[in-house]
Amino acid sequence: MPMQVVLTVAESKRLIAKGVAAHPFVRRALQDGVVIIARGSTNGYVAEEILGRPLDKPAFLTGRTLPRDHGGPRRKSEPIGEIVLRRGELVQDIGLSEAIAELQAGDVFMKGANALDYANNLAGILVGHPEGGTIGAALPTIIARKARLIVPVGLEKVVAADLESMSELITAEAARSEGVPALWVISSGTIITEIEAVEILAGAECHHLASGGIGGAEGSVRLLVSGDDEAVARARALLDSIAGEELYPI
Repeated sequence: MPMQVVLTVAESKRLIAKGVAAHPFVRRALQDGVVIIARGSTNGYVAEEILGRPLDKPAFLTGRTLPRDHGGPRRKSEPIGEIVLRRGELVQDIGLSEAIAELQAGDVFMKGANALDYANNLAGILVGHPEGGTIGAALPTIIARKARLIVPVGLEKVVAADLESMSELITAEAARSEGVPALWVISSGTIITEIEAVEILAGAECHHLASGGIGGAEGSVRLLVSGDDEAVARARALLDSIAGEELYPI
């Protein structure tokens, strides 16, 4: 019997992280190659699932979106750089450019996104760095070496606008948009949302049915899960296991 479930943003991030950690591309690279986890809020959960231990997630951010009346980050954690694993072992004291230079076919680079056009398999990344930031540094090597780009991103980031058009608009209005981040549209990555996570982990079909809520469910997504009884039961157990995930700390 089909089931519906509402996931908060934090629960979604935890679910996506579990799905990413179980993805065949990632498991293969953890066994035989290199995995790079770029900084980001969802990737903080991914790092926890892969490392098997808690992470100071606010220290693993490159940027953050907060309410306009927010006074700024309350925590002053020492920043954590990109996480690099070689054959599943954490590599210490390696810079991002050095790690990217190691990438080969079958290796994995993980980068989150700020916008999602799910129907067209497009992800948008806000870029404020004058040289393209993390994705600008990594993408040429990823493509040339035939490595895998994994994009963990929640369905909360599905947008109504056409991403390509928005990117072009920002460029066209460059003279009047100083200080406004560019939008880098990615079409070559493997996008993993709550939908893919449920399919990977439970073997059930999953659909994005609705969004939003109040009282702590702001930004939430409502999923419709279907399939045979065993698949739905596995999905129910999976989704129950992440219920009550703590809000993202700031």
